[in-house]
Amino acid sequence: MSGKTMVCGIILHPAGHTRSPAMHNAAFEASGIDASYQAFDVPPHRLGDAIRGMRGLGLRQLAVSIPHKRAVMAHLDRVDERAAAIGAVNTITLRDDALEGANTDWIGALRALEREIEPKGRRAAVLGAGGAARAVVYGLLQAGARVWVLNRTEARAEQLASELGAENSGPLEGLADLAADIIVNTTSVGLGSTISPVAAEAIPEGAVVMDAVYEPEKTQLLRDAARRGARPLAGKWMLVHQAAEQFRLWTHTEPPVNAMAEAFDIAGETRR
Repeated sequence: MSGKTMVCGIILHPAGHTRSPAMHNAAFEASGIDASYQAFDVPPHRLGDAIRGMRGLGLRQLAVSIPHKRAVMAHLDRVDERAAAIGAVNTITLRDDALEGANTDWIGALRALEREIEPKGRRAAVLGAGGAARAVVYGLLQAGARVWVLNRTEARAEQLASELGAENSGPLEGLADLAADIIVNTTSVGLGSTISPVAAEAIPEGAVVMDAVYEPEKTQLLRDAARRGARPLAGKWMLVHQAAEQFRLWTHTEPPVNAMAEAFDIAGETRR
């Protein structure tokens, strides 16, 4: 690093699990950009201090992860309309001394799905009703998909569907009757376990099934999808593509997606 090195990073709590530094540093190196990306552990009660520090230190970019994506909006000068609609910010850019908030989670999910299917006109089931679900639902609606929100607590699914304009909502068990072309799990069910959020029999043959859980790479849901003749899509691609969109937003250059995906995998192997 030198005095000209652009310093950026991600704020989250705790900071030990993120693969963002590996992806972004690989992208900077592949693109010949003098920048360094770090992870900053920021507990919730220090969030305001961290954002003020970003302005004070002149940090031009910060990514935002759990648990700060909603709370950080109150500390910014501007939030773009997409992030406002989703209700979360995962990307901050400092421009002309103004902190601007954006959200790339929605387009990351969409680009990941587009690796396997064109969402327009397709019937999509989003499992969960939290922040990740809001981003996925928004992205699918932007792409012209017909979206159902399914959640263990039906009232939360109904609220999300109503707020974003999804076609319908219901319980997780409703997946069996939906004949979905696209299924996206945004719940934490399956993280480090052999549990799936839905019964294997509810997965239609030929559907594209994506799991936001990326550890393990082949979750029980994705294993069930493969056995049912569906097309499993690893959760890593949501992470890679949202990071790629951050890179594009920050640098105005085409992101080296393959280099970022390779770095994602290497970071996972290193943790093991």
